[in-house]
Amino acid sequence: MKTIHKIILYLLLLVPAANALASDFETGTKSLIKRVLPKHASFFEVAQITADNNKDVFEIEGKGSKIVLRGNTPVEVASALNWYLKYYCHAQRSWCGDNMDLPAKLPVPASKVRITSPYKDRVYLNYCTFNYSMSWWDWERWEREIDWMAMQGINMPLSITGQEAVWQNTLRKYGMNDEEIRSFLVGPAYFAWQWMTNIESINGPLPQNWIDRSIVLGQKILTRQRQLGMTPILQGFTGYVPIKLMEKQPQADIRKKAVWFYVGPGTAQLNPLDPLYARMSRTFIEEQTRLFGTNHIYAADPFHEGKAPVDGDEYLAQVGKAIYSTTASVDPKAVIAMQTWSMQKAIVQSIPPERILMLDLNASKWKGSEAFWGRPWVGGIIHNFGGNTAMGGDLNAVLAAYPAILNQPEKSKQFQGIGMFPEAIEHNPIIYEAAAEMAWRKEKPDTKKWMDDYLLARYGSSNEKVSLAWDTLLHTAYGKSGIVTFMESSICARPALKINGASPNGALNSEKKYRFKSLWEALALLQKAPANMQAKDTYRYDLVDLARQCVADLAIPMQKEVADAYRNGDKAAFGQSAKQYLALMDDFDQLLGTRKEFLLGKWIADARAIGKTMAESDLYEKNARALITIWGPYNEQAIQYDYSARQWNGMVKDFYKARWKKFIDFLSAELEKGENERYKEEKINNRFNRPSNTANDFYKAMSKWESDWTELHNPKFNDKPAGDEVKIVNQVYQSWLPTANRLLK
Repeated sequence: MKTIHKIILYLLLLVPAANALASDFETGTKSLIKRVLPKHASFFEVAQITADNNKDVFEIEGKGSKIVLRGNTPVEVASALNWYLKYYCHAQRSWCGDNMDLPAKLPVPASKVRITSPYKDRVYLNYCTFNYSMSWWDWERWEREIDWMAMQGINMPLSITGQEAVWQNTLRKYGMNDEEIRSFLVGPAYFAWQWMTNIESINGPLPQNWIDRSIVLGQKILTRQRQLGMTPILQGFTGYVPIKLMEKQPQADIRKKAVWFYVGPGTAQLNPLDPLYARMSRTFIEEQTRLFGTNHIYAADPFHEGKAPVDGDEYLAQVGKAIYSTTASVDPKAVIAMQTWSMQKAIVQSIPPERILMLDLNASKWKGSEAFWGRPWVGGIIHNFGGNTAMGGDLNAVLAAYPAILNQPEKSKQFQGIGMFPEAIEHNPIIYEAAAEMAWRKEKPDTKKWMDDYLLARYGSSNEKVSLAWDTLLHTAYGKSGIVTFMESSICARPALKINGASPNGALNSEKKYRFKSLWEALALLQKAPANMQAKDTYRYDLVDLARQCVADLAIPMQKEVADAYRNGDKAAFGQSAKQYLALMDDFDQLLGTRKEFLLGKWIADARAIGKTMAESDLYEKNARALITIWGPYNEQAIQYDYSARQWNGMVKDFYKARWKKFIDFLSAELEKGENERYKEEKINNRFNRPSNTANDFYKAMSKWESDWTELHNPKFNDKPAGDEVKIVNQVYQSWLPTANRLLK
């Protein structure tokens, strides 16, 4: 009976994939408007128009009391809706709060607006986003995100939810049983790196319930994306296979690859010239198409951040040819979408130019590759690594990035699209709104004017004090600091006397490029917003976020005071500064607890809720805890710990403060010793300039404690916000302003 049940379930799951390969203009557009504006949907009419010389276009026009939205696909109509909401209604729907307080009667445009996009492809999502942000999302959260994508003009999202099932179906046909397959599959917080061919097996085995759930969720995601006229990027086959397959297919040329960043047992690569490669590639694409359909674009990134098992361009060319030819043998329309993060020229050039799309994640690799040797390409931005919560990003650079490429065609041949490729989302909404809106602009707008329009939509009205606060941010956190943010706090760093940064990236880029005191001045101004603005959820998020950055920055000189007092052997100063530093973390934790965006408890609760059994929920919680702390399973040589460096309620008090308390207690005991006998910080750092797991006895114990923390299952973290944001920000501001005035210039 179980077998029959599985067959029936499998057949039922094929129906959505078969019926969801084309957009549905009428249903797609009207349903989105009803979801976004349930009380105002009757004000809108929609109409399909032809593309403008093969370029996507939208129109907004008044017709009596109606607003007519036109576009050549549902994405363009959704973009028109977003433009209308921003520039006519001064409203905004965002990751970090909504301002959707619309009048009962909507304003009707006095004249027609028609805007054409200069970019054929608008790509969205990094593999990493699916885990650093989306690991525990349900359909409700995905539905909202897909609507956001459409409203931001995104027409080519990476869509890899459900790959677990594709691999299971494929590997069953090559001698592996379900227990072996589920042991090969990683825990649910780590799929991004498995699909990028970096790891296998860690923090699993993966429950079958998860795999079954992923099929349903993946099909819903793709059905909606296609309904809205998007062209999802699905997964391709690159020859990455389980190590166990060496045993199951002993005749095949499968070679073990080096371990990636000391995580897991390593991975295996099937030689593209081996007959098994073509068979497995065909099976993989067929199984994926059976479950999820296809839009003919396949992501394939062989040897991502890793080395090929065989040296030389000849082998790499064989890999590229095999990836394309075997995919095209199943799908003659196949196009390979390839990240440029660690691309190999021999691989790229072995794929026909019209059958590859290069994804330049940070719009930098094209310059050193003759614009990818004549291949079509997309230029993007990476703004965030790992989900760190820093406020920042160069707004002017974001607005300027795409037009700068577009307007030098002699240097940027085959440039056909733009993209947003953050490792994590749900932060810094101003940066992503700016990057997305540039899909509809050929020239860079005036940065100050664009920001003023953004704020009017975000808060629904203007205010002089608030504008001054944001002017300050435009010249500090959102000024010339680079698009990528590495503005970390010492709170999130593994404790030491000298802190170089919390994450690997932060330790290598730890210099702050703005005056810390300026943010406190901006916070004072932002708190003076009028009552109607303070009631907005968007304002409250921004207020807490700015206060969070102020406190996070203040911790840096405070930690230096603690270290200096220790080095000077001043017990009284050490005790006082250490006590104050720990007290700051308590207030920081309370501040973060006022917003759902900063709750460890929600991250863990969402993970546990997916489990069908206690054991499954415990496994998912372990995944949730590990990813954002030690990253992978404990290893003496590990270097990816604290990669996420998240300033979250619960994380600060239960993880970061606990670490600092251990370090402070250790230093306090050392101060009782003679000067020549005391602990001195020598040769403790790893390659990323942070204390290693085995630096000394203290760090050996600390790293063991960190690993043990990921195994806990304590439901003690708030999964819902607590406290009034405005009041608690004011309390934190008043409490710590004297310290800020003393320490910050």
